[in-house]
Amino acid sequence: MSIELGNFTAEERAAQEERLRKVWGTPKGLRYWTSVNNSEIGLWYACTAFAFMLFAGGLGLLMRLQLVVPNNNFLSADFFNQAFTLHGTVMMFLFAVPIFEAIAIFLLPSMLGARELPFPRLSAFGYWSFLLGGVFVCGSIFFNAAPNAGWFMYPPLATDEKYSGIGADIWLLGLSFIEVASIAAAVEIIVGIMKCRAPGMRINLMPMFAWYLLIVAGMILFAFPPLIAGDLLFEMERMFDWPFFDVARGGDPLLWQHLFWIFGHPEVYIIFLPAIALMAMIVPTFSQRPIVGYSWIVLAAVGTGFLSFGLWVHHMFATGLPQISLAFFSAASEAVVIPTGVQIFVFVATMLAGRVIFSVPMLFGTGGLIIFVIGGLTGVMVALVPFDWQAHDTYFVVAHLHYVLIGGMLFPVVAGIYYYFPFVTGKKLSDAWGKAAFWLMFTGFNIAFFPMHLSGLRGMPRRVFTYPQDIGWDWFNLISTVGAFVFAAGVATFVIDILRPKPAPSEPNLNPWNSGTLEWTNNPAEDWGMRSVPIISSRYPLWDQPNLQADIEAGRFYLPDAKSGRRETLVTSVLDATPIQCLRVGGTSYVTIVAALALGGVFIALTFKWWIATIICSIITFAAIVTWLWRGTAQIPEAPETDVGLGLKLPIYVSGPASVGWWAMFITMVGDGTAFASLIFGYFFYWTVHDDFTAAAQGPGVVWPITALVLFVAAWGLTLLARQLNEKGPNGARIALVAAIIVTLAACGAGLAGPYLYAMDPTAHVYPATVWIVAIWAVVHGVVGAIMQLYCLARSLAGKMTGEYDQDIRNVALYWHFMAFTAVVTFAVVGLFPLVSA
Repeated sequence: MSIELGNFTAEERAAQEERLRKVWGTPKGLRYWTSVNNSEIGLWYACTAFAFMLFAGGLGLLMRLQLVVPNNNFLSADFFNQAFTLHGTVMMFLFAVPIFEAIAIFLLPSMLGARELPFPRLSAFGYWSFLLGGVFVCGSIFFNAAPNAGWFMYPPLATDEKYSGIGADIWLLGLSFIEVASIAAAVEIIVGIMKCRAPGMRINLMPMFAWYLLIVAGMILFAFPPLIAGDLLFEMERMFDWPFFDVARGGDPLLWQHLFWIFGHPEVYIIFLPAIALMAMIVPTFSQRPIVGYSWIVLAAVGTGFLSFGLWVHHMFATGLPQISLAFFSAASEAVVIPTGVQIFVFVATMLAGRVIFSVPMLFGTGGLIIFVIGGLTGVMVALVPFDWQAHDTYFVVAHLHYVLIGGMLFPVVAGIYYYFPFVTGKKLSDAWGKAAFWLMFTGFNIAFFPMHLSGLRGMPRRVFTYPQDIGWDWFNLISTVGAFVFAAGVATFVIDILRPKPAPSEPNLNPWNSGTLEWTNNPAEDWGMRSVPIISSRYPLWDQPNLQADIEAGRFYLPDAKSGRRETLVTSVLDATPIQCLRVGGTSYVTIVAALALGGVFIALTFKWWIATIICSIITFAAIVTWLWRGTAQIPEAPETDVGLGLKLPIYVSGPASVGWWAMFITMVGDGTAFASLIFGYFFYWTVHDDFTAAAQGPGVVWPITALVLFVAAWGLTLLARQLNEKGPNGARIALVAAIIVTLAACGAGLAGPYLYAMDPTAHVYPATVWIVAIWAVVHGVVGAIMQLYCLARSLAGKMTGEYDQDIRNVALYWHFMAFTAVVTFAVVGLFPLVSA
């Protein structure tokens, strides 16, 4: 189909650009921090994550100094424990995942040909949550209150306040807060990739980076919630003595290991896949040809993500699991090598088919792949049960972990920074400095971590703060320490190269590497992202579509102007990227900062059991979020449609599955449902490991749970009725909403009445504790559902929700689909399952 491009005079283009600058411009002074532009948020995210990485690296150097010689007293045992716990925690939670979320937020809009991702304020909220949570966790070490039980926090040591102190609470609540940021970023990334691609960018034309980030964001939705559920159980034991992991009262520490590693092993691939995504952008550019086997690498990435959820037990081979479990998970751990290998071979084939330009990004990328392959080979070794039993909890595993994570993540990240630095600043980093940084990092890394394989095979256990002499570990530790400092020198060289002043290029070049992907049309001097939203017909449009960059800059495509005075971007269909809406996104605001700080206050106050402060911060959080939603979402537009250019008019307001809000609710509830499934998994885990799970304790009965179930289903039905009646007029919908609120609150009361009236003491045994926790989960979600119903009622009374503009009630109805399912499963399990299993 041929489309005639827009043509504007120089004066018209100048006027358009001035209006775009006014709408998309970043505020000055202190108001700069209220910005929600993806370019600012992504840059803040990246700089903050990198600062946390340097902090964790400093802790690693302190640990190497402690281990450089036997019987050293450079660090105390307690400080060493705090240092290694924070080192692992920060690297995994505050650097490895956030750095890719940062890169995604920064790159995706331009890479997809969009003005902005659909929820810029959500990205800002995620960043401030991440910053506050990270400072809270990292700052604890300066007050001798850092977590000291390992980044995995195994009970029963970590649940005993006498041994673990307040550090475990800081770890649990601080990281739960950080996980909020990760899930927020996942929602933004998924909806952005699925719904905000440039017209014509069908799903099979997406850049490889977008495919990988889509897979990773989906993995976050299924990997992080089990850890959140585990954190909830863990903190209930520490704070209120509910015995989920206390063997004497029916608990089992292995449940924590299951929930943690259901998160922990996919986490490795959540880190690895975005690094491969960067390589999938770099390799074709420096081979000057499209990537070989596009479909194969997409399928391999999907396969890697899928298989990663079947590997968690290989961290638990030494816990006494049945032989069939060991065999199954060992085989799964070997199988994941196949799709991983496909991705590596695709890169090799692309380089062989093209004419490789040797550059600093290629140097770091190739070095990282070499290191990762070595780590993968040792991973195959520890996936074999007999070998794992010998190497478990030794420095062999430490070496394997660092080879996989640093080779599979840090080196590609540095490659990506050298590659995309001109995209951010318009200036290149130095080749000389880059090569020096690479060789220092590459040689230093191998000198530091390869000897750990040997010290591990000689029996050196992990997490020891000192060791006796004359047992064969001395020289290995000395060499590792020297290598660590050489590696640190390479990192320092890289940081200096970034920070040092750089001359501006004599002639600005938006695409200095001659890349074929769309992001290189972005002008780093402007805040608007795409000057105009293009029409795409190729995976490498800058190579295949002549004059594309000039046409974009001249405003010849969609949204060349900002006459409405609002920030606008296109929403397109999921498969074919056909334009379906002109979406108005939120602009600069303090509300995201207030909401994040207040929610952070809730978690911090809970850590120290400051109950009044917790309540105050909760009220502020609630008020900020309601204000955010009321003023910033589902606004009735001044006209049904707007002209987006090229003769196309699109609706400003849509609801249901066509809207990005509906997608965000669906994706959020998928993650929430995963956390709920983890709690139900815990209920049946206890049932399987005990001959009598209830220990002859009285249950919540049948009447009250079934009453709660029926009332919740009735509330769901009333909410759906309100959605239907709203199409005919407001009065019937308002009556149905009032009835739904009353029935929902009655259902919440009935849900708690069973365990309360039957005097189930959650501190006495794990059975009543488990019943209480799943009932509370359902009731809290019921209260949230009632607040949503009340919000819709208020919107209707204020004239902000009508039969035509019904996005609020449709999104709330979607929430109630999940709520009804949660209620049915919860109260059927706690009320009926004890009868069935008796």
